[in-house]
Amino acid sequence: MTVFEAAQGAGEAPPADAVAPRDSTAEAPTSVARLNGTIRDFIARWNTVWVEGEITSWNVRGGNVFARLKDTQSDAQISIRVWSSVRGRIPSDLGIGDHVVAAVKADYFIKAGDFSFTVSAMKHVGLGDQLERLEKLRAQLRKEGLFDPSRKKRLPFLPHVIGLITGERSDAEKDVHRNAELRWPQVRFRTEYAAVQGDRCVPDTLAALARLDADPEVDVIVIARGGGDPQTLLGFSDERLVRAVAAASTPVVSAIGHENDHPLLDDVADLRASTPTDAAKRVVPDVGEQRALIAQLRSRSTTRITQRLSHDIAQLEQLRSRPVLRSPAPIIDARAQELWLLLSRGRETMTRHLDAAGRRTSELRASLRALSPAATLARGYAIAHLDGGVILRDAADAPSGTALTITLDRGSVAARSEGEIAEDS
Repeated sequence: MTVFEAAQGAGEAPPADAVAPRDSTAEAPTSVARLNGTIRDFIARWNTVWVEGEITSWNVRGGNVFARLKDTQSDAQISIRVWSSVRGRIPSDLGIGDHVVAAVKADYFIKAGDFSFTVSAMKHVGLGDQLERLEKLRAQLRKEGLFDPSRKKRLPFLPHVIGLITGERSDAEKDVHRNAELRWPQVRFRTEYAAVQGDRCVPDTLAALARLDADPEVDVIVIARGGGDPQTLLGFSDERLVRAVAAASTPVVSAIGHENDHPLLDDVADLRASTPTDAAKRVVPDVGEQRALIAQLRSRSTTRITQRLSHDIAQLEQLRSRPVLRSPAPIIDARAQELWLLLSRGRETMTRHLDAAGRRTSELRASLRALSPAATLARGYAIAHLDGGVILRDAADAPSGTALTITLDRGSVAARSEGEIAEDS
């Protein structure tokens, strides 16, 4: 127990640390340190308590867990801490939405005046009612194919107008506008304000979605909200909203909460952004990056074209350096000489063949002339023909007065036989 000691002069008010909280007055107040110390000493006498509730936040920092536990029947909540030495003794799959029973002991930090409970044991009781309903709906929608990547629409590279559904004057709106305009200064927005939690969240969001989806100038719709506990994000897991987003003809980006938040809208949207800032970065391109990319592509194109031209010029020079192209006359002259020789050889061969054929023809002509009757007629002989061209070989065949044709070396004469020719004795 803390012991406070203070020196008191005669007629003076006692120091604040010397006044117990129960004895404090306006003239003699107690100190904050003594008040906190008294509260801590009182709470330290409390025993460990087993409490049932639903985890609504679960943040891990430096191996320790800082979380909140909500009553299952009301909005009452407590802060809990799970030190790293205890995490190894509790289930490793604990997280937001789990229905648990925990052994807690009250703890009061004097320096910060912070009241919380330290967990020494924790176990599952079963899924919280809300989480259980959401998981059933998630399974049903997945079975219907609303989460299939094949049905998700691609976002335009550079949207002309971005439809934004968010809370009025919210940090999410500022984040989306600021980061989008930093990336592409000429970006245009059409903003529809809606309640982002409570009873009006779903109807307002549905109406805003319908208006933006019907606007032909809107190329993409962003639904953005800052972080919060799962209770405040329930509207973005409503079945009506999820089905409306799935039926929208315009691509929809979900930017709800932080990285750890995961409403059903994230699963059905065409793109899930971890935060509103991330949505702005993924919806519009960065003008600096695009300029750098264009410069890089132009540089690469210039380099490739230069390399290609240099290569083609080198190939052309190589071809021009070959003898056949550098000086074609010697090759043509050599071919001409070869052709002249071939022609001369051909003429010589043809002359020999013609001479031999001429000699053979003369020989055949002489042989034919020797065998021809004309040669006999040229020597003074004659040939007698009877009528009809029959050659007379026997005088007996031509009685006296028979008409004869006498063929000579030059021409022929007509004659008649005069008598019988005496036969040689």
